[in-house]
Amino acid sequence: MKKRAIIINTAIMFGFIAVFLRLIGLMVINHERLSEMAKIQQLKHENKQVRRGTIFDRRGRELGVNLEMESLYCDPDAIAHPRTAAHNISRATGENPNIILAKFSQKGRFVWLERKLQPEVSAKIKGMSMKGIGLMPDAKRFYPKGMLASHVIGAVGIDNQALEGVELKYDKFLRNRGGKVLVARDARGTTLSDGVEIESKGNNIILTIDEGLQYIVEKEIESAMIRWNASAVTAIMMNPFTGEVLALANRPAYDTNQIINASNNEKRNRAITDCYEPGSTFKIIVGTAALEEGIVDLDTKFDCSKGFIAVGGKVIHDAHKHGVLTFREVIQKSSNVGSVMIGMKLGKEKIYEYAKHFGFGENTGIDLPGEVSGWIRPPEKWSGVSLGAIPIGQEVAVTPLQILRAYSAIANGGMLVTPHVVSEVQSPEGHLVYSFVSKDNKAAISQRTAEIFKDILKTVAEEGGTGTGASVEGNQVAGKTGTAQMIDPKTKRYSREKFVSSFVGFVPADNPKIALIVIVYEPKGQNYGGVVAAPVFKEIARQSLSYLNVPREDAEGRNILVVDRR
Repeated sequence: MKKRAIIINTAIMFGFIAVFLRLIGLMVINHERLSEMAKIQQLKHENKQVRRGTIFDRRGRELGVNLEMESLYCDPDAIAHPRTAAHNISRATGENPNIILAKFSQKGRFVWLERKLQPEVSAKIKGMSMKGIGLMPDAKRFYPKGMLASHVIGAVGIDNQALEGVELKYDKFLRNRGGKVLVARDARGTTLSDGVEIESKGNNIILTIDEGLQYIVEKEIESAMIRWNASAVTAIMMNPFTGEVLALANRPAYDTNQIINASNNEKRNRAITDCYEPGSTFKIIVGTAALEEGIVDLDTKFDCSKGFIAVGGKVIHDAHKHGVLTFREVIQKSSNVGSVMIGMKLGKEKIYEYAKHFGFGENTGIDLPGEVSGWIRPPEKWSGVSLGAIPIGQEVAVTPLQILRAYSAIANGGMLVTPHVVSEVQSPEGHLVYSFVSKDNKAAISQRTAEIFKDILKTVAEEGGTGTGASVEGNQVAGKTGTAQMIDPKTKRYSREKFVSSFVGFVPADNPKIALIVIVYEPKGQNYGGVVAAPVFKEIARQSLSYLNVPREDAEGRNILVVDRR
């Protein structure tokens, strides 16, 4: 018995020694190598839907956020009773049970059944406890203001993929912090933990847009669309000194939460993607060029008494007959005849040169997708008629934003600014990731010429001018009307029925806070910019100045503080 006990104890002791040595080998000698092997086998990086950063307006109001929702998925191989499961899911979601059953037949261990369920639907599913059926967190992009600023903010798809606007242009910032999750699984593939989230939230965007100003603009262009039964309306408001876009809107528009239902016509950002012939708003080119080159002064006279002028075999008319007009009156009364005469004094090379000074035929550089450059032909490609057409805004293609930028140069003393809709990008922790830095703004014209032409533009909204409908009580407006015929796509000639009516300007004239353009496409019943677009400009400007608490000027030039009591 004693020998047997010694043998058994010795065997047990050697067994423990063997296990101990093996543990030393596993836990000490080969620890690092085996740990790495385990990580490779057990831990996997799996894609997780990115929670995009929040989009704020300039005052910190949320315009694009994430809603924490859940999506329904299944493991087809694990579903014990497919028909019963399909019927139960159908009762909760309202989906056709046959469609759900068809999804159960798909190959693979993971199949989406329904995405981004409403909370009450998720609760019903959870109460059913069906094997092989599960719910997964799935962030949904949500735009609290719906249609507001849709052409600026843009939208995303079902998988939060960027589709339009800032969402698309700044996509790398909004989602750039990853979207991965570290998951532990056993040898059978069963999840051992919910995973450790790795950098799954994007950066936040601070827009230059002001929600209040955007609302004013959209309300008024919606009214104009209805009032004139127009095919479209566009308006842009900008700080003329910095290029910050304060509001940008188009009609038709779309609800950013329902982009799947939006037509291409509704999604078009006409402010930067649609070209048109600007008509009289383009007279800024010959007007400023003639002053800058010293060809005219304010009192230089032009005989416009015939009411027409022939150029290259084409007769160009004034809307109303005028007598002899001074240079100032040519702009104030928007005389085509006088503008063509100024253009002839300048010559085609100088007209083209100054058009390029103001950035026509080039992108403005705005940080939104889809901008087009428009065009103006170089002088060697002008026809015999061009010298009569281009000074009055024909034979050129511009975008609304290009025209607004040109008038902003008059407002700010001659500098061509870079329009932009994003001021900053911030990390979720509030650190600055990106900030808009203006490129070296180039001078379009001298400050002296800008000041002189600004004074001329003031007369447009005064008695005797074409834009009296744009005048704002208490604050002086400087601006210009535009009425341009559209090309008929069938005849390839100027239509006698389709027009583009516009007004562009800035206010208060001597200390501009906003520059604004309003364009109404194909208005019915009237077509003059002073009748159709100028009153829209007035209403937007009046409400915006009150919203911004801009002091009102009385007849003696003293400031009267206007308090916003909204």
